[in-house]
Amino acid sequence: MTTRWLSPDEQRAWRAYIAASLLLEDAIDRQLQQDAGMPHLYYSILSVLSESPERRLRMTDLAERLKITRSRLTYAVTRLEKDGMLRREACRHDKRGSVAALTDEGFAVLERAAPGHVETVRGFLFDRLSEEQVGQLEEISAAIAQGLQEDGTRPAADDVPWRRRSSSACS
Repeated sequence: MTTRWLSPDEQRAWRAYIAASLLLEDAIDRQLQQDAGMPHLYYSILSVLSESPERRLRMTDLAERLKITRSRLTYAVTRLEKDGMLRREACRHDKRGSVAALTDEGFAVLERAAPGHVETVRGFLFDRLSEEQVGQLEEISAAIAQGLQEDGTRPAADDVPWRRRSSSACS
């Protein structure tokens, strides 16, 4: 098998992407730690739950939405539950499953943190791009995500922790 090395243009693009994504994630984490005392992952969990019906979501579906392993999600949810920002409930239709539910306290924390988070994202990302570049960023990011999720060389859906789906729903 012959290695398909990156061209000089691809190497520069790759390194620019890595630098930008690491620096942006660091800036977002620092802002959220300073303003809300939580890392970006915890904010993301609260945000996804706030947009879900009844502010509740099955843990496996939450892991899938966040593209993280169930064990990483369980650790984060345990911490957020300890801090009173969410609670875990048994799944009504599947005794093996559980649901994460955003508490009023968690929603209030999210509401307080959201303006600073949005300003950070806007300031470090969108304010630096033209309208055309914003569209390109969306298109490029969607193509990468779709390729990673649909590539036939990747594990089957049931083998990827955040893609596992239960055959029954919780409500």
